[in-house]
Amino acid sequence: MTNHLAGENSPYLLQHAANPVDWYPWTAEALTKARLEDKPIFLSIGYAACHWCHVMAHESFEDPNIAAILNEHFVSIKVDREERPDLDGIYMQATTSMTGSGGWPMSVFLTPDLRPFYAGTYFPPVRRHNMPAFPDLLRSLAQTWRENRAEIHRVSARVAETLAQTGAPAAGGTPTDEALAAAEAALVNSADRQLGGWGRAPKFPQPMAIEFLLRRAADNRSAHPEGFAVALHTLKAMARGGMYDVVGGGFSRYSTADSWRVPHFEKMLYDNAQLALAYLHAAVMTGEPMYRRVATETLDFVVRELTHADGGFYSSLDADSEGSEGKFYVWTLGELRDGIGDEGSFEVFAAAYGVSAAGNWEGRTILQRALDDASLGARFKKEPQAIATVLQECHARLLHLRAARLRPATDDKVIAAWNGQMLQAFAQAARFLGTSDLASSYLDVATRNAGFLLRELRPRAQLRRIWRNGQVGREVFLEDFAAVILGLLDLYQTTFQDRWFTAALELGDEMIARFSDPQGGFYDTPDGEPQILIRPKDIQDNATPSGNALACEALLKLACLTGEGKYRDQAEGALKIGLTDAAQYPTSFARWLSAADLALAGEHQLALLYPPGSSAEPFLRIVNAAYRPNLLCAAAAYPPAAGAPALLIDRPLVGGRPTAYSCRNFVCNQPVTDPQELLSQL
Repeated sequence: MTNHLAGENSPYLLQHAANPVDWYPWTAEALTKARLEDKPIFLSIGYAACHWCHVMAHESFEDPNIAAILNEHFVSIKVDREERPDLDGIYMQATTSMTGSGGWPMSVFLTPDLRPFYAGTYFPPVRRHNMPAFPDLLRSLAQTWRENRAEIHRVSARVAETLAQTGAPAAGGTPTDEALAAAEAALVNSADRQLGGWGRAPKFPQPMAIEFLLRRAADNRSAHPEGFAVALHTLKAMARGGMYDVVGGGFSRYSTADSWRVPHFEKMLYDNAQLALAYLHAAVMTGEPMYRRVATETLDFVVRELTHADGGFYSSLDADSEGSEGKFYVWTLGELRDGIGDEGSFEVFAAAYGVSAAGNWEGRTILQRALDDASLGARFKKEPQAIATVLQECHARLLHLRAARLRPATDDKVIAAWNGQMLQAFAQAARFLGTSDLASSYLDVATRNAGFLLRELRPRAQLRRIWRNGQVGREVFLEDFAAVILGLLDLYQTTFQDRWFTAALELGDEMIARFSDPQGGFYDTPDGEPQILIRPKDIQDNATPSGNALACEALLKLACLTGEGKYRDQAEGALKIGLTDAAQYPTSFARWLSAADLALAGEHQLALLYPPGSSAEPFLRIVNAAYRPNLLCAAAAYPPAAGAPALLIDRPLVGGRPTAYSCRNFVCNQPVTDPQELLSQL
């Protein structure tokens, strides 16, 4: 027997298709059923890689007795939060306002007109940890629905009013140097100076905060020494392992320990996209090999384990395998010794990671560096580079051994927004790594991904959020448009192929038409979206950047490349909303802070023209030798073709030679033909 989820395409929904619960997806059919039968809705929201979602499914949704209660008294709707971030955002706001916290699985009870009246997250099947037993809670709510409907309507009306108010954030923020300096100081002062990062466990990597600090130091490192040091310290702390997979590359979602050692083992595409970029930028700024290694190992993990044969990137890897969280990633002493083989290499490895028979987590070992290469070199009388080579060989042997284990499940749906973020990472890696074979490989990955997005997720020139097994979903959201635009613009600045710029421009115009709010900023859902309680407008960054912040950044870049003031006007209208609380809560608005930094930098443009048969490569080597986050670059053979960025128009060659035009805030320097002269201008 299957329920109404059997025909869905989401791996998360399909995980529940055989439950005895009579699940429905979020459809007009389910909502109509609740109204006609006068039943409350039980809305359960989660995602495929969610450990506690699996636990609640096994304990409660697979239980026939609990299912019978749900089927008799409720219309049960299951939602994949990754498919429907609008519903997830609305009801997460409700859950946190009603309970003070939130998370997944999210369990929300709604009236048939979609107003929440009770909410929580995981509920156990029996009373434990001061949480009610799920069946007792269901019976109690069903009784209240029958006997005290007025109280339910009173509560739901109050919550709906609160949601309507939070859906209309007030304008008031202004992008000023003082505001950005205050936010930077707040990040520095609140950082964990010993262990890196911000806050206590569960400890999240905060890549957007790291990026803001890096870009603040990019043009003038000496003016931002503390912020730069905090960013690098956090990157180094995470790179030691635990949350970072030192064997196979890539980052887990977060750490359950302050020291980053014990991760929540799920691996999400969006985390790895953002962190790969942060390490890449640190590598360009410092020249230190460690940052480059972590960036490339993370990208290589995505190529190896999260890439569809046609170029799309998958969403996540589960935390669990063989019914146990983290089993795929942890080791016994014997497994490590046998896997490495050579006893001398094992001794170095064991010292590097503090390996012992007792392990460091539930009798097993999570690999996290205990000694650095220099300390190991002193102990074993080897050069640090020789130590690094030994450990690299050990990692390769362990990765080969681990490949034989039963793998965690892959959520193989392709999400436009997350793919746009990862497209940025591969495109920038190809740009910053120059002419190396690795750069060429990453460029191929980026090009194939962009082609996949524009071909498979844009049927009939209409962008969609989800693709899986040849099927696309109906929905699309602001963050999908904005992230794909940013990915395409980065790919354009790596290849200077006009098709990527043209596609970004088309998506930008459509984004404005379908999502803009006359009061400033953008709605998260397109106009005319049915079957939602409110039209959300979430400005806060979460695990992924705010769609509004991404849209703001995308429009600022389009304005720079096109010279069209309408894009800048839209971006500045959004900034007034997004920066209202940014200085006070910088980790919650860090992508806004980066967008504000871009806005304050003014239009910093570089146009490169060259004769047919020549190239702009000598200039590009200069440009890409440093991290210049606020510089937008366009290049073409002269004369530029129709469809090229307007930035290139009316820029003649000087003496028939490759020529660079560097402009800032509507003022251009003299065109130059010598790359060293361009360097002095930059």
